[in-house]
Amino acid sequence: MSVFRVHNTLTRRLEEFQPLEPGHARLYTCGPTVYNYAHIGNFRAYVFEDLLRRWLKFKGFRVTQVMNLTDVDDKTIRDSQAAGLSLAEFTARYKQAFFEDIRVLNIEAAEHYPAATDHIPEMIALIQVLQDKGYAYRADDGSVYFSIDRWPQYGKLAHLDRSGLRAGVRVNADEYDKENVADFALWKAWDEKDGDVAWDSPWGRGRPGWHIECSAMSQRYLGPSFDIHTGGVDNIFPHHEDEIAQSEAATGQPFATYWLHCAHLLVDGQKMSKSRGNFHTLRDVLQRGYTGREVRYELLATHYRASLNFTFASLDAARTALRRVDEFTARLADAAGSAASAELPTWARLAATRFEAAMDEDLNISAALAALFDAIREGNAALDARALAPPAAAAVQALLARWDTALGVLAKPATAIPADVQALLDRRQAARTAKDWAQSDALRGEIANLGWNVKDTPKGQVATPR
Repeated sequence: MSVFRVHNTLTRRLEEFQPLEPGHARLYTCGPTVYNYAHIGNFRAYVFEDLLRRWLKFKGFRVTQVMNLTDVDDKTIRDSQAAGLSLAEFTARYKQAFFEDIRVLNIEAAEHYPAATDHIPEMIALIQVLQDKGYAYRADDGSVYFSIDRWPQYGKLAHLDRSGLRAGVRVNADEYDKENVADFALWKAWDEKDGDVAWDSPWGRGRPGWHIECSAMSQRYLGPSFDIHTGGVDNIFPHHEDEIAQSEAATGQPFATYWLHCAHLLVDGQKMSKSRGNFHTLRDVLQRGYTGREVRYELLATHYRASLNFTFASLDAARTALRRVDEFTARLADAAGSAASAELPTWARLAATRFEAAMDEDLNISAALAALFDAIREGNAALDARALAPPAAAAVQALLARWDTALGVLAKPATAIPADVQALLDRRQAARTAKDWAQSDALRGEIANLGWNVKDTPKGQVATPR
């Protein structure tokens, strides 16, 4: 079996993935800040992380994934107050929406979804360790800051020029630009902008800074050292840089071995923003008539380290590509019948080798999908020539199913048939049994008017949404 190699942001090199614990891959993936519905740029990262998770499982690793829910930070406090709701009430709706959305995109569930507000004691304990070790200090207002001057390795992930660091200058905001490199807040003393959001601590009433949340929660569920940390490129600095500094300073151990970051998503070639009118949540896209499967394919089909230009034309192309997959799988099913799987045809064996080699090279999805569609072309040619025996067709079916454990997009989701459509199908089946072909055709038309196609197969009639 070929080895799985990933591009490590920390070293800027392709490296063979070797987990700290043999056979067990542990990863921490940055989850949503639950102050609004997640947008398609967020889901670009979550789909990439799902592909990574699935490929690790494909390779035989047991996976433990932690995805955090940031439910206390500057934005959640600001917007909950604007909505006139408590922080818990406000964030609950967006937590629920997030889980609904990832189900639509067929994203596998992580093993743990820790919410920041449930782990305040762990954060306080971690900050105390940093203060005791001399890496953190208390400011006059009761806030606690990490001193980047006392951590010589600060900047190693983002490859920052240490001569430009401004130790002793403090940044209180949870998010800040690279130009604002300075000591960052671990604990923020309460002020009137926080309203009723505060917890008791050794430094007085306040709340944690954003960066300490992930360090505390990753240690809680994965230990001081784990294998892979992921996120978008915008997380490299300051968020991930700060995570490394505070985690390694506290434990004296390496934090994450491999760092994987996905590139930005653009919309129509531009950065997504509400002011440009090109800001889309997943729900916005679904309301235009696209499916979660089509969106997943679009977010999946560009290599994670390349910028993805999201357009509705490209979504239409995703729909066409998936139609090719569906037509081929339907032909395979007809050819295979009830036959047991046998040896793969030569063209399918070659495609399988190419697919796995591509995915093993830093999740090279473009080459993997090329192998898939080459297999579909070869398979259709074999079916046209009646050169694919039922056992071989069953073997190709099994291969596609195996690939889909990694891709999560090839199998057409089962769609519940509405009661009124099912009633017409039952009447049509009765008409066909009675050889009333005129009635059968009339009922087919009624079913089509309700948005469903009917195909007659050796196994009976099959209804699919149009």
